[in-house]
Amino acid sequence: MPAALAKVVLLDAHTVNQIAAGEVVERPAAALKELLENAIDAGARRIEVELRDSGRTLIRVSDDGEGMSLEDARSALQRHATSKIRSAEDLRAVRTLGFRGEALPSIASVSRLTLSTGTSDGLRSVLRVEGSSVLEPEAASGPRGAEVRVEDLFYNTPARLKFLKSDTTELGACFEALSRTALAYPEIAFTLTHNGQAALSTTGSGDLLEAIASVWSRDIARTLAEVSAEIAGMRVFGFVSPPHVTRPTRAYQFLWVNGRPIRSRALTAAIDQAYRDLTPEKRYPVVALGIEIDPERLDVNVSPTKSEVKFQQEGAAFDAVRLAIKGALAEHGMMPSVEAVLRANEALAAASWPAVDLGGLSFRAQSPLSDMRVPLEGSGLTTDAPAALSTSRYPFAELLEGLRVLGQAMATFIVAETARGIVIIDQHVAHERILYEYLCGLRGPTAIEKQALLTPLTLELDRRAAVLLRERLGEIEAVGFDLEPFGGESYLVRAAPAALGGKDPIRALRDLVDELVDSAVTRRLAPTREQIWITASCKMAVKAGDSLGLAEMERLIVDLASTENPYMCPHGRPITLTLGRDELMRKFKRA
Repeated sequence: MPAALAKVVLLDAHTVNQIAAGEVVERPAAALKELLENAIDAGARRIEVELRDSGRTLIRVSDDGEGMSLEDARSALQRHATSKIRSAEDLRAVRTLGFRGEALPSIASVSRLTLSTGTSDGLRSVLRVEGSSVLEPEAASGPRGAEVRVEDLFYNTPARLKFLKSDTTELGACFEALSRTALAYPEIAFTLTHNGQAALSTTGSGDLLEAIASVWSRDIARTLAEVSAEIAGMRVFGFVSPPHVTRPTRAYQFLWVNGRPIRSRALTAAIDQAYRDLTPEKRYPVVALGIEIDPERLDVNVSPTKSEVKFQQEGAAFDAVRLAIKGALAEHGMMPSVEAVLRANEALAAASWPAVDLGGLSFRAQSPLSDMRVPLEGSGLTTDAPAALSTSRYPFAELLEGLRVLGQAMATFIVAETARGIVIIDQHVAHERILYEYLCGLRGPTAIEKQALLTPLTLELDRRAAVLLRERLGEIEAVGFDLEPFGGESYLVRAAPAALGGKDPIRALRDLVDELVDSAVTRRLAPTREQIWITASCKMAVKAGDSLGLAEMERLIVDLASTENPYMCPHGRPITLTLGRDELMRKFKRA
């Protein structure tokens, strides 16, 4: 067929590399991950990372590895050129982090890349890539190893540049990539600077717990229990938290297999199974776990990013992680015994309302009051005068008509009688709705009530969380916290929202920051002011399992009646359920 009529043509090398870059390098953190893997595969014992503008302007990775000759450096910039495998047979037992030969040419196709490398101290070869062309090499002096400079990432692919998130989000993703790698390789010293400021540093001592302290914090590290087990031909090692040390997201759960940081649904499910019935609902333990396994039992050639793996026997990997964690918790005395659970239940029962025995059934609720009159603040009215209630002040005054609190069920639901029937209210989401409307100003420009702390408390954060907190300090202070920088990643907490009551302000604040970090990194969204309001109201609200007194339940219902939406919380969950009088009569065949 004449060339003019051909529909199928070979793409040029530059276009091919840009297509590959779309799979491998979708953001600065992805480029950083690939460069870190190359440095580790080169046998580096010290890796320095420099970022500017969250990696958009500059990503520089320098290592003291074995370096490359000029010939190898030129080859490394060609697609599918690699020193790590020789044939398809080698894919059956990959022992290096990289093997596809795509990283450097893909990054070079969407940036201005400079590679400086040498196999001994003294002379280095410097190669620069402009577009699809490798310029003539230059000579320079320097130590053995390699340095890759990635400048102006996506300068020639504006569509991809447009889809990058905020600087805070992209920097958080870079922190995540380096943090995962630093924990997988505690024997390597990592340093990270951002815009000239030191952000992260590990010693390279080989002590995993010390690396955890550097990456997350010493407060977290000192709570952890060591895991070490040989199960089904796999070695599982690392550290996990006791059941009472949890986070609101999985941001503090890192896994690696044969030194490769991964994400695995199967292993995440194994962690959940190990902690089943030990941790509160929607709380997650801290986990830093590695697995060593025969490479022939593992397929790492699953995706271009190499962040997913397939186990030859996934069930065995699941069991190995689950059993290793449960064994570690038991060995360190962190698994509650049956006797301890019974004692705790008895203590809770003694502190709650008396149970009424109904032929073997236990109904825990407060006795109805003979004369319940709920004062409505500023109105001089009580709930036994429903006709006079102001619907402007109480948009849902029907919640208060004939209101009589019957009690609390399962330490989670308020059960009340009203003129419309039986109302069941989820105490947590009800309080969340009330607090949310205060925070976002739906109840007027009322200042959030603060409670000064007698002694300031210290909040210690990991580097990633500290960066986000600095970016959103004003919004977080607006919800009721008084914070003062205290050096490094520390803050003094001098006041907390009064709505927290007797709750630990440090835990509430850390949970708030953790969720915002998770949103910024995992969902790749910069936290908005509304998201901060929603998250803060959730953290400050009473929880399922909190016992409430009669006055507290009354106040909660009265406040709920004054909200703009007492039927749905800010997350979209239902708050109230009403069983109408007619419906109840029909259910019991009385109508």
